[in-house]
Amino acid sequence: MEARAARVRLCADGGANRVYDEMPKLFPDQDPLDVRYRYKPDVIKGDMDSIRSEVQDFYANMGTKVVDESHDQDTTDLHKCINFILDCTPDPDKSNLCILVAGALGGRFDHEIGNINVLYRFSPTRIILLSDDCLIYLLPKTHHHEIYIQSNVEGPHCGLIPVGAPSTSTTTTGLKWDLNKMGMNFGGLISTSNVVRDEKVTVHSDADLLWTISIQKLI
Repeated sequence: MEARAARVRLCADGGANRVYDEMPKLFPDQDPLDVRYRYKPDVIKGDMDSIRSEVQDFYANMGTKVVDESHDQDTTDLHKCINFILDCTPDPDKSNLCILVAGALGGRFDHEIGNINVLYRFSPTRIILLSDDCLIYLLPKTHHHEIYIQSNVEGPHCGLIPVGAPSTSTTTTGLKWDLNKMGMNFGGLISTSNVVRDEKVTVHSDADLLWTISIQKLI
C-alpha cells in the first residue's frame, strides 16, 4: 500500500524525524519541501521525548495533529498509536483493519521486543511490523491460518516463533520443512531459516506464533 493511499498516517514520536529526514532522499530530483508536504503524517503521537523541535514545528505548521501523551509512561509510543487508530475506526470496520508499521525493527533490541509485545496486546487486530529485511505478524491460536505468498516481493526464507508461550502441537503445509503436530519452545525446537515452498502456507497451532518472512531487496 502506498503511504498516500492509507486511511490514516501516524508517526510514533521520533518516527517523525525519520520521515522528515529520509523521505526527500527517495525523490532526489524533487523539492524536499514538496516531498515532505506530500508525505506528511496526519498525526504525531507519543511522549515527545525523541522528536526534534524543528520537526514538530514543521509538521504542526503543515496541519499535522500533535498529541503529547508524556503523562503516560506505562505504554510504548507504538501502543499509543495503535490505540488511536482503533479509537478512530468504526466497530464494523475493525475486523478488516490492517496496520502497517514501518521502522519497527532493526533498532534497539528492547524497542523491538516492545513492538512485538504490541502484537500480543492487540492480538485481534492485524498489525504487520516491517523492516528493510523482513516482516512480522502474529498468528493467533484461535484461527487456522492460510498465508498467500507474494513471491515477487517476499520470501523465500521464513520462520514460526513461539514467543508468548510454548506450542505443544503445530502443523504446517507449504514449507520446505513442514511441521506435523510438532512442539516448539525456546530452549528446544523453533522453526527458523525455513523456506517457503508453495504459493500458500497453512499454519495451525495450539499457541500464538510469530510469522516472519524475508522481504526481497528492490534493485
